[in-house]
Amino acid sequence: MAPAVTGNGPAHSGIEVGPLDLAARVDEALHVQAAAFGLSQDEIDVRRHIVLRHLDHPGARALGALTPDGRLVGFVYGLPNDRAHWWSTVVEPYLRATGSDGWLDDSFVITELHVHPDHQQHGIGRTLITTITDAVPHPRSILSAIDKDSPARALYRALGYRDLARQVVFPSAPLPYAVMGAPLPLLRGD
Repeated sequence: MAPAVTGNGPAHSGIEVGPLDLAARVDEALHVQAAAFGLSQDEIDVRRHIVLRHLDHPGARALGALTPDGRLVGFVYGLPNDRAHWWSTVVEPYLRATGSDGWLDDSFVITELHVHPDHQQHGIGRTLITTITDAVPHPRSILSAIDKDSPARALYRALGYRDLARQVVFPSAPLPYAVMGAPLPLLRGD
């Protein structure tokens, strides 16, 4: 397990980042996501099935941020992109319109990255995303994030992600998203 650090600072409350059996801890992870993202119970129920389906992909990876007593306070998971997956079919026309659809090939998608609000702004999200992408054989990473200024978007930019397409509309999502991409390895530092 790696300590979650900001790059310059000490580990936050002994939190460690390491491999996570996300299928076994999916309900804990969704509790973290609900707290970080403001999800209703109905949304959690739908996402549970999606997460479990994603984990069937042979290249799926997950990491967790755990307190010393084993409580999950953050997680990230992703998988190699496949143009046949639902997410790719939605974002592809937007990426094609900006000449960025090549990012869908040979890339690792950060599907979810969430840190409980009580543990945000301590380098945990940065440690989760850099650790998971450091372990993949792909030359680039892509993700989608709500298309507004936020601490998450600032983190992604600091790591080298740039906007590939904006105002991407996902069915049933109340807000538009931005699709972002970065070459791997991700940038370090602030």
